[in-house]
Amino acid sequence: MRSELVPSPKTLITRRRFNGGLLAAAAAGVAPAVLRGQNLNSKLNIAVIGAGGRGAADTDGVISENIVALCDVDEKRLAAAGRRLPKAEKFVDFRKVFDKPDAFDAVVIATCEHTHAMATMLALRNKKHVYCEKPLTHDIWEARQVREEAAKAGVVTQMGIQIHAGDNYRRVVELVQGGAIGPVHEAHVWVSRTWGLQSLESSRRHNDIVFVTARPTMDQKPPATLHWDLWLGPAAERPYSDVYVPGPKWYRWWDFGNGTMSDLGSHWNDLPFWALKLKAPQSVEASGPPVDPDIAPATLTATYQYAARGDMPAVKMVWHQGESKPDLWNDKQIPQWPDGVLFIGAKGMILSNYDKHVLLPEKDFADYVPPPQTYPHSPGHHQEWINACKSGGTTLANFEYGGWLTEANHLGNVAYRVGTKLQWDAESMRAVNTMEADQYIRRPRRKGWEL
Repeated sequence: MRSELVPSPKTLITRRRFNGGLLAAAAAGVAPAVLRGQNLNSKLNIAVIGAGGRGAADTDGVISENIVALCDVDEKRLAAAGRRLPKAEKFVDFRKVFDKPDAFDAVVIATCEHTHAMATMLALRNKKHVYCEKPLTHDIWEARQVREEAAKAGVVTQMGIQIHAGDNYRRVVELVQGGAIGPVHEAHVWVSRTWGLQSLESSRRHNDIVFVTARPTMDQKPPATLHWDLWLGPAAERPYSDVYVPGPKWYRWWDFGNGTMSDLGSHWNDLPFWALKLKAPQSVEASGPPVDPDIAPATLTATYQYAARGDMPAVKMVWHQGESKPDLWNDKQIPQWPDGVLFIGAKGMILSNYDKHVLLPEKDFADYVPPPQTYPHSPGHHQEWINACKSGGTTLANFEYGGWLTEANHLGNVAYRVGTKLQWDAESMRAVNTMEADQYIRRPRRKGWEL
């Protein structure tokens, strides 16, 4: 039997109380800074969905607040989280968490990719602040629904792209947008991870996770603690196999993830997407090994064409994963970083990774003075979300931004699976030159798990 979740009146911050506080402060002539400080000193009541695995790290990020509910489909992981937070109510089905929406103010979602959208939409429809791990959703249609629902909900949202809060990314954005290398007409992103369908030789060379070539044909009994049907969620029913779980094995499988593109693309494509003010591309084409119906590829190249944006010119952005690298890298004309982002401008180049960046050619920028900092030092990715929830602000990685980034990343995989250059109409959410893409833009959902 589940116990009642009754939050302390001293710690629950509802939208009504928060907005009422704003109005009272305005009437009394209280300075906004004073009110902000009072709110920041209060604590949010938070439900964590997907409390094991990545969710444990996300819990660490919000541990300063009141964690009042924990949910995980694996009771072993749920019990581990519960030992740390014994006062939190425990659930195995995230849909049940929302039976008592008044018990919490905000939700952290760290489930597998294919269940992100449903948990997120339940939170938004209940007017809860939401932190959702990347990628925001499993397909393009889901990303669009989430982004639009978030705009209506009027709550604070954040996608889990932690590097967005790093000083290095912020300085690169300022350099690009400040004109350090002139107008940027081309950008390349490359990551060496090879999580996907590949040769055994490549798997061993990259010290990759368990090598799998096809969907299992032999049934296995799931662990006694794992609620397999709940783990499947909206995905098509299939027998349990240990090639799917625990994570990150599921990333490889189209039914549950989207391979390296949607996973690391959320982090690495974030930098050019932010710096170049990108949204929807005009076209996308991709190449890689023959398409497998079940498993995402290890190596992939996707080329995006974006129209001019304000004073920024049209730009080509190329994603490389696995064995694929830009020509400038292959020709050793730039530093041989295993992962990186390269901006090519009219006056030079910027090469960056998560932690550092360099202006190229270095001799041309020896005396360069960078532009003033416009993005402040972050208190931390999770803390930005918490502060915004309490102050009524927003986050730099909100669902408006994260939704467009997620759509673009998924489009690269769609182009690869279709094998055709997609002419993309963002408004209608269709590739206007081929109906074959439709099946990947909005994927079917199992009955009972409709969005």
